Amino acid sequence: MTRPRPRLAVRALILDDQDRLLLVNAWPPGTRSDLWCAPGGGCDAGQSLPDNLAREVHEETGLTIAVGEIALVNEFHDPRTGFHQVDLFFRCSLAGGTLNPAWQDPEGIVTRRRFFARDDLASGRIRFKPDLLPRAAWGSSVLYDPLEEIVG
Repeated sequence: MTRPRPRLAVRALILDDQDRLLLVNAWPPGTRSDLWCAPGGGCDAGQSLPDNLAREVHEETGLTIAVGEIALVNEFHDPRTGFHQVDLFFRCSLAGGTLNPAWQDPEGIVTRRRFFARDDLASGRIRFKPDLLPRAAWGSSVLYDPLEEIVG
């Protein structure tokens, strides 16, 4: 059986001035989940990783960002389907805009966006992926998380 090639995606770790991390609830239309993740998405060929990330974050949140250093390389896979995605997480800063609940993701994938305190993630009150997200967001080293099984 031929497995599909891994998909490359970029994600933004954006902390606001209150040291809260921006997360989005991103699920295709007609589905619903309580899982939160960092904003971002798939990369288009011929466009740099930072340019892909700035575009994706703007589409999903309406915010403009400055892309900084890489913080985490995370691999998601689904052993049942063969889906495999490599996410590159970058530390980013806000360059413009504010969160607006009326903002519409043109693809209709992101339906909610919100800043979360470090305690929110540590407490288990919210479900998020990847597991290393808090360490990457509030840490200073570059992390690698191989083949974390995807969840729905």
